[in-house]
Amino acid sequence: MMDALDHRIVAALAETTRPNVLDLSRRLGVARNTVQSRLDHLQRDGVISGYEPVLHLPALGYQVLAFSTLEIVQGSERRVLDGLAEIPEIVEAHKITGPGDVLVRIVARTNDHLNDVLERVLSLPGIARTTTSLALTSHVERMHVNAETSLSLSTLSS
Repeated sequence: MMDALDHRIVAALAETTRPNVLDLSRRLGVARNTVQSRLDHLQRDGVISGYEPVLHLPALGYQVLAFSTLEIVQGSERRVLDGLAEIPEIVEAHKITGPGDVLVRIVARTNDHLNDVLERVLSLPGIARTTTSLALTSHVERMHVNAETSLSLSTLSS
């Protein structure tokens, strides 16, 4: 289990993690200033949105992973999305097509904790109904797309 110092280290990583530009320039065989300029440009354009550590949530005690489809009362979308952003156990929220309006990914420590999170979701004004599924196991958990592969695939579709 993590102690207070471990939590402080992880929080500090989220604020300070950044690639070593000199090391990156050496690996790529490109001038350091060129790499720095390109990184700045990629960040400005939104290609790179951050350098935070990728945390393994079960190792932090979040053993339960659930996906919940939310049906929202017409005209309540903004209020609901703002409310969902205030619930820390909701780690993703996506507007979707098909049955339901929003799909959320929820992490919880236990099933009782999940129940508490779902009660908070249901208490948000504008939530008509939720349908929740538990993940039994996770087989593919990619936090990024391989840039070289995606670039070669995009040239095929052009």
